[in-house]
Amino acid sequence: MEPALCDLKDPLINHAEGQLFLNEAFKIIVEEVLCKGTDVQQKVCEWREPDELARLLDLELRDAGEQQDRLLQRVRDVAKYSVKTSHPRFFNQQFAGVDYHSLAGRFLTEALNTNLFTYEVAPVFVLMETEVLRSLRQLVGWTEGDGIFCPGGSTSTVYAMNLARYRLFPEVKSQGLWALPRLAIFTSPESHYSVRKGAAFLGFGTDNVILVKVDERGHMIPEDLDEKIELSKSQGAVPFLVSCTAGTTVQGAFDPLDGIADVCDKHKLWLHVDAAWGGSVLFSKQHRHLMKGVDRANSVAWNLHKMLAAGLQCSALLLKDTTDLLKRCHSSNASYLFQQDKFYDVNLDIGDKSVQCGRKVDCLKLWLMWKAVGSSGLEQRVDKAFLLVRYLVDQMKKRDGFHLLSEPEFVNVCFWFIPPSLRGKEGNADYQNKLAKVAPTIKERMMKRGTLMVGYQPLGDKVNFFRVTVFSHLVSHKDMDFFLDEIERLGSDL
Repeated sequence: MEPALCDLKDPLINHAEGQLFLNEAFKIIVEEVLCKGTDVQQKVCEWREPDELARLLDLELRDAGEQQDRLLQRVRDVAKYSVKTSHPRFFNQQFAGVDYHSLAGRFLTEALNTNLFTYEVAPVFVLMETEVLRSLRQLVGWTEGDGIFCPGGSTSTVYAMNLARYRLFPEVKSQGLWALPRLAIFTSPESHYSVRKGAAFLGFGTDNVILVKVDERGHMIPEDLDEKIELSKSQGAVPFLVSCTAGTTVQGAFDPLDGIADVCDKHKLWLHVDAAWGGSVLFSKQHRHLMKGVDRANSVAWNLHKMLAAGLQCSALLLKDTTDLLKRCHSSNASYLFQQDKFYDVNLDIGDKSVQCGRKVDCLKLWLMWKAVGSSGLEQRVDKAFLLVRYLVDQMKKRDGFHLLSEPEFVNVCFWFIPPSLRGKEGNADYQNKLAKVAPTIKERMMKRGTLMVGYQPLGDKVNFFRVTVFSHLVSHKDMDFFLDEIERLGSDL
């Protein structure tokens, strides 16, 4: 029924009813997501086929609204049938676990519902983002610079590509691609796919993403980079950016930054370090050597929602630049937002650094977590992850059927599980074909039982293997033992 006209004289929201609903919904969230969702006795996921799941959720949107008890059941259903990414046995992606201080920051961010573009609407967060970015840059080794939080690591890399192009050819902002020669980007075949997506999106073309050779562990080879740059120049292209990786997605390899920086210095190219996955080693005195030379980069992408569990999403782009390149490249000077005669310092209106107008606050969750545990607490999380990986690898070596691709450099453990039926048959003509089917079959079984989640993939000429990323600070040795036991149980009859 449509509301009577007289109803429109008053607010349409009843605060008492709304806050009651919110309190009840919050109880369900705590029970289903934060209690059951972190309990090893509960399932990681409650698998349903898509048609069945759609029916269970009753997704259709209708003209009439529903009563609060029905809505609360919907909250419970969404929680029940969603994957519990905070579960100690969720190893499927490079985000996992929960930090309660960060989560409180996320709740507060949603409740405040502001836009991080001007000081007048987001005074706390303009200052907070500035301080968080400054602290992250210090870890990189820069005493000054710039930066911005982006909606994901892929966007951070796209920003870096756009900035590198603008620095070399500022006329592109007004004249477009017509003003440019053919530009070339260099990266490794094990880099994140965002480099290729960014090249397509920004108009460079994926054919102009030149792949540099890697060694057997997945590290970019600087000598081949140098050769590829020289070859590209001889073919009429203009090299302008190298995107290397600190912690590749699959093998967890760290490219040799110093050697790559030498090549970039020689050819005067922008050096971008995609440290979305591996950047958090900078908190660790023991492991930060993996990123030696990162201070020589022009830009660094770093996802704090990954190894540190700051919560999706928390992606920082850090820049060495001190010339306001970020704003010069992206600004449009919208006069209805960025008036120059405001009563406060208009340099605090940071929105024109972004290609977005609406930009979510992503700094609060990290700031509150960092305040709670300090840099030493974050260092402890990084160091614990490496210790857990060492334990897992040692236990694998004591069992039949687990075969490592290589010793892990980071917290990615890549391995094949060889079921009893294939052991000792490596020379058979159909061995690789049969081995390729093992990981997908085990994955299906674990998902349908809800006991575990871990990813698999092929790589080059290597058939499907498991990749477990161990970094959640909720994980224990018992979870590592369960992981191996469950892989054996699910694959023993294959």
